[in-house]
Amino acid sequence: MSQAIHLEETRSNGAGSTTREGARALTLDALGAMKGEALDALYRRGTVPSELREVAGQPVGRMLAVRGLEKVGPAFGLLRRFAALRSVFPWEGKTFGAKSAAEGTGINRVHLGALRMSWFPFTTRVEPSVVDGAPCIYLDYAQPGNPWFIAKIRDELREVAPRLFLGPAMWKGAHGGATHVLWFAVDFRAG
Repeated sequence: MSQAIHLEETRSNGAGSTTREGARALTLDALGAMKGEALDALYRRGTVPSELREVAGQPVGRMLAVRGLEKVGPAFGLLRRFAALRSVFPWEGKTFGAKSAAEGTGINRVHLGALRMSWFPFTTRVEPSVVDGAPCIYLDYAQPGNPWFIAKIRDELREVAPRLFLGPAMWKGAHGGATHVLWFAVDFRAG
């Protein structure tokens, strides 16, 4: 059982009160309808499990929003609808395993038509987020066999509802910084 305190709020009554039902109501579709600012706020309030063994399995994944595209208008809506089509969108999610309470492994699941593949392995560990310095699950793609451009990806995750994780995908920069590219989520309830 996780000792992390889970986010209990997705809807506010204006006075800042929260509900457990709001957190349970969060789904990939609900996250997919949110704008980048709302996803950022939700991520900042998210938590990490007490150990990485709790993040094991094959959750369904979804790309949620590409940074800066919301201002483009129609392209943003088209991309969101495309990402919601699980039978067409090539990224299915990630598979996570645990080496120990503090270390894990993973790989992305991709499909191109009938062809299903596992690409780009990563390791996981809890470390400070480049977003706000609070703990996050860091997905480290700097692994043997990954191309240089995959090794430059920095993915982070936090739990925003029971078994639902949200994170920014970023491009690593110099001196430990990173540029935010897009938001994604993985849902262990649907996997």
